[in-house]
Amino acid sequence: MFKSVIKAFFLSSGILFSLSSKAQTQTYTGYVKDPSGAGIEGATIKTSSSKKGIITNAEGKFTITVPKGDKITVTAIGYVSASEVAGVDDLTFNLTALTSDLTPVSVGSRGAARSSIESPVPVDVVKLGNFAPTTARADLNSQLMLAVPSFNYNKNSGSDISDAVDFSTIRGMSTSHTLVLVNGKRRHLSSYISSTSGSSGVGVDISTIPQGAIDHVEVLRDGASAQYGSDAIAGVLNIVLKKNVNHFTMTSGWSGYYDHKYNTLNSDDPSKYYTGSKVDGNTFNSTMDWGFALGKKGGFVNIGGNVLAQGKTFRGNPDNNDLIQTRRAFGDGSVTSGGGMYNMELPLSATTKLYSFGGYNYKHSNVYAWTRKYSNPLRFPEASDGSPLFIPSIMKLANSSDGTSDTLDVNNLYYNPQEDVYMKDYSGALGLKGKMGTWDWSLSNNTGYSKVKIYGNKTFNASLPMPDQAYKNRFYDGGFNYLLNVSNLDFTNHFNNVFQGLTLSFGGEFRYENYEIVAGEPDSYRNGGATYDGPTIYNSDGSVAYANGAPKAAGSQGYPGYQPTDAVKSHRTNAAGYLDASFDLTKRWLLDIAARFENYSDFGFVNVYKAATRYKITDNFNIRGSFSTGFRAPSLQELNFSNTNTVISKGELVYQKIVPNYSDLARLAGIPKLKQETSTNYSLGFTWQASREFTATIDGYLIKMKNRIITTGAYDASTPALTDYMNANSLAQAIFFANAVNTTNKGIDVVLDYHHRWSDQHFNVLFTGNIQKVSIDKINVPTELGTSYLAAQQFFSTQAQYNLRASAPGQKFIFNPEYGVGKFSIGGRLTYWGKIEKTGYGYATVPGAAAGEAGGDGISNAGLGYDPYVELDNESGVVPEIFKYNGKFTTDLYMSFILSKSVNWVVGVDNIFNVHPDPAYTKGARANSWNDFPTGGYFDNVQMGFNGMRMWTKLVFNF
Repeated sequence: MFKSVIKAFFLSSGILFSLSSKAQTQTYTGYVKDPSGAGIEGATIKTSSSKKGIITNAEGKFTITVPKGDKITVTAIGYVSASEVAGVDDLTFNLTALTSDLTPVSVGSRGAARSSIESPVPVDVVKLGNFAPTTARADLNSQLMLAVPSFNYNKNSGSDISDAVDFSTIRGMSTSHTLVLVNGKRRHLSSYISSTSGSSGVGVDISTIPQGAIDHVEVLRDGASAQYGSDAIAGVLNIVLKKNVNHFTMTSGWSGYYDHKYNTLNSDDPSKYYTGSKVDGNTFNSTMDWGFALGKKGGFVNIGGNVLAQGKTFRGNPDNNDLIQTRRAFGDGSVTSGGGMYNMELPLSATTKLYSFGGYNYKHSNVYAWTRKYSNPLRFPEASDGSPLFIPSIMKLANSSDGTSDTLDVNNLYYNPQEDVYMKDYSGALGLKGKMGTWDWSLSNNTGYSKVKIYGNKTFNASLPMPDQAYKNRFYDGGFNYLLNVSNLDFTNHFNNVFQGLTLSFGGEFRYENYEIVAGEPDSYRNGGATYDGPTIYNSDGSVAYANGAPKAAGSQGYPGYQPTDAVKSHRTNAAGYLDASFDLTKRWLLDIAARFENYSDFGFVNVYKAATRYKITDNFNIRGSFSTGFRAPSLQELNFSNTNTVISKGELVYQKIVPNYSDLARLAGIPKLKQETSTNYSLGFTWQASREFTATIDGYLIKMKNRIITTGAYDASTPALTDYMNANSLAQAIFFANAVNTTNKGIDVVLDYHHRWSDQHFNVLFTGNIQKVSIDKINVPTELGTSYLAAQQFFSTQAQYNLRASAPGQKFIFNPEYGVGKFSIGGRLTYWGKIEKTGYGYATVPGAAAGEAGGDGISNAGLGYDPYVELDNESGVVPEIFKYNGKFTTDLYMSFILSKSVNWVVGVDNIFNVHPDPAYTKGARANSWNDFPTGGYFDNVQMGFNGMRMWTKLVFNF
């Protein structure tokens, strides 16, 4: 009986305990999100009563069953861990970014992703959802410039089509030396090539990738030709698209410049300039993103897009005694753009996935060309009696109340032609990836297309017969097309039993490229036969400047159209293979080696190599370094590009022709055919993770480049081989693409990142810095040009040399602190932009200098940037015409308010103290050097920009 009672007691107790336990457990569904509200895939969820954990899916979603009151802890690489007690209604964990250095990165090695502090080469990870809301800068180039130490971007003004196309650089190299990937696949180049003397190149315009679709950007600051392709000499940008599902985000904002000093409305007489409004450059920008599940096995489609409308800015000297005659409409052009991009994956089986991504982008930019004054009547339409025709919708009159007075004073008559640039970019990638045994594999095809069309607007071809001479004001100038198709097959496997682990990757790539220059309409370039019928105009010395009966200027003013002789179609193929091995030799020592072999249909076979290593001195301190070789074949754009630009020379506007390298004219001028560039890269640095909250990385680099392709100095009609051609086409100068120089780029990158969170407060500090120098080791003057000083200057002038060295400031330091409490945050950004130097064109000689030599006649006074000198204002002597732009600090301030669970409001001011670069003139020789530089405005194109203070506000939505 007693035993029966004992059994009944234990049985009933067990049942009660079981029922009690079930009553106190509950199943929860929750989400883990990053600061932008996007789900974090792969976060680990653990409870205090169990050692087992679960992982969040692609949406950041998880489901877990735990006893009520148990502690749930969430951890994710790159984020501060968070905990919550089971039983609360909302199990959404909004994680704070820890440091970018802990985020896994996929560039730098073909093997498994590592955190950037464990990588053997420097990689920056920029989460746009965290960074973009803290600045007025709407374009990706400008944002990366503030986040990555040796990432550089100069916004152009006064450089024709270059004003509309946005190229960036890494480590002071050319834009041609940075490879851009999207989801690890090669992105197509722009069909346009920048041709600024001494600083030219063709790259990817990353502003054509909608920011709404971008999750983060990985910036590899190291040579990687052996891993990714021949143009990755300076580094790689890998733009990683979002994978979010069931999540909608949108950021909408406005910004505008309030420059209370140099806005042209502040000048003594605004009628002498083109003007806008007191707050100009008004920009409205929206980015959007939404994703949804595809199937029930983890597939997804994510769609992102953006729209942008940006107004013009107008800058000039408020003192009209220093009126810039050649650039009365100087500033940023207007931009209207919009586009979208998708990213998708669909599991086809347990081991195979279909993936695809691509998109479309449209961009229209309207920019002003240089000013046409009636002091040169050949550029203006005329009435039958030879008097100028005033076209109010195009022309302006200075010294009048509204700039369009009926009282015609030809001495104050001017107009600025406009250039309309239309750009369309298309891209699409389709692939399969999966597992075959222990091998990961991927097969893909990727196509990209860039189309640029150019129109002259509100301008004239003054050589046309009437009425077209006066009333045909829009011309199709032609354009460019570029197509890239890339096929890839890649394999990767990890071997645990080789050393402490070996990741082996190999694969192949086949590329097809096609490039085309399209001729414009005949009226955009032809000479219509009209002559100047007004009175003869004389120079101050009594010589004839413009005689009655002189032929009028041919072609569309501002940007003459491409002629049928400029039109070209060119293509080539490239086949490549690579091998990449990543050895964990010991638990502390990592070694990566890579080799790549490429065969160009037009340049033959080449091979490049790389070795990189990282050694853990302690668990939190690593040293790392790399050595690599690089190779870059001339791009189809460099081989075939040709156009006519307007430049300043001897104080006057003249046409400068870029002569294509393949032409007979280039051979006659002694310019050899282009050959490949080669490089050798070295890097050495360390990483230190002092705590979970603070990391530091310092990396030095040295890049030695041979046969660097760049535009030459300016040749004029005195070159016998060019005389007839230049006179027949009204050209004053000609430049060429050539393997002009050997260079050395060296520098140090520093990144310090601190994040601390306590209670409902946080304090973050990011410091990035770069110190760099570009040296010219050798100028490769072809032997056909001779050994004279003039030949050397024509081939690569002093001005071109300065432009090359000024491709990036010598120093750039950015200090970005942020403090937050509860729903409020405040932050700032203090940026130091280092000193750079450029030169003018030169109009004086050095006393005693021999003609044809440095400082002598025909050199320093030629007005072509050859060893340029100018006379001092006090007439006491001459000085080199060097423009020194001293280092400057700019200060940004922003504040953020969380209005609700789904809405965040951010407001700020960039460059709050309205700091500008130094004006462009030579100290002590202002009168003779003023306005004597390629962009022709009050300021030169420098990285800090010249538009002044910028106010902005944004609303960030997450649903």
